Amino acid sequence: MPSSATPLRRLTVLSGGVGGARFIQGLLHGLRTGVVPGGSAETEVTVVANTADDWWVHGLKVCPDLDTVMYTLGDGIDVERGWGRRDETWSARTELEAYGVEPTWFGLGDRDIATHLVRTQMLEAGYTLSQVTQALCRRWLSDVHGGRVRLLPMTDDRVETHVAIADPDSASGRRVVHFQEYWVRLRAAVPAEAVLVVGQDTAAPAPGVLDAIADTDLVVLPPSNPVVSVGTILGVPGVRDALRATAAPVVGLSPIVGASHVHGMAAQMLTSIGVEVSAAAVGTHFGARAAGGVLDGWLVDERDAAQLPLLEEAGVRAAAVPLMMRDRAATAAMAAAAVSLVSGAPA
Repeated sequence: MPSSATPLRRLTVLSGGVGGARFIQGLLHGLRTGVVPGGSAETEVTVVANTADDWWVHGLKVCPDLDTVMYTLGDGIDVERGWGRRDETWSARTELEAYGVEPTWFGLGDRDIATHLVRTQMLEAGYTLSQVTQALCRRWLSDVHGGRVRLLPMTDDRVETHVAIADPDSASGRRVVHFQEYWVRLRAAVPAEAVLVVGQDTAAPAPGVLDAIADTDLVVLPPSNPVVSVGTILGVPGVRDALRATAAPVVGLSPIVGASHVHGMAAQMLTSIGVEVSAAAVGTHFGARAAGGVLDGWLVDERDAAQLPLLEEAGVRAAAVPLMMRDRAATAAMAAAAVSLVSGAPA
């Protein structure tokens, strides 16, 4: 296990979009500044990103979580929104709406469209999503991080999250919508009755994913959605087994603070799978590696310190620290606490 005397050569992060990207940004800051025990500016970080949010729209392949991580780490993200390009314009969206082309509720920014055009052209030319992502990251990550940050899709296969919602006009009483419609058009304002991850059972981990988990000094589950971000990565056949088998410790940070999520829709998604909306419940949902789960350690917010005994009873080493990502320094401190929890190094 890593310690203050043992350098962290490699880290692997299983990430969703906005929350995961912000955490990784703080993690990299902590590595560069020496805040993270054992870390340094030379530490190599591999990010395995959720691709179950992906979908085809206006003939383009859109990968929201991959792009959010890429733009954030490449200093091109719109910081206020947390997604999309900085200094974006929306002329194409306006024109599509004028033509009445659906979906009018999902807008592609003019600058962002270039990324989707390149990706779609490469996919149609026969390149895999992994190869396309590597090509896109040459622009965004290579110059900024000097090859020390690598972004991988969780799979090259088509996997899509769909959400079942009530529909009194349907014979079954429900209908199924793509995750993007549930999140963007419906704004997760209606209860999710079930989450269906289409194609996941037959998907294979993308090249490099299992190796990144096996040949690392630490695996981190950031405060991303535990069901439709981290959960979908874990659901790719082979990933859970790799986490259970790796010699590296696996540590996670709770996306639930107090009685709800900080950002996104973790509460709705947890409810749909019958998991209580609490930091301890999410930690026990992932489970301790010693009991067949995936975690060695789990950080909760200091407001949830009373839940620590529940986690310890479940065999998960736990600690309570501030988990609000107010800025890079605060997020770097979170990353340092995560390393310290599973390494014994002082924070």
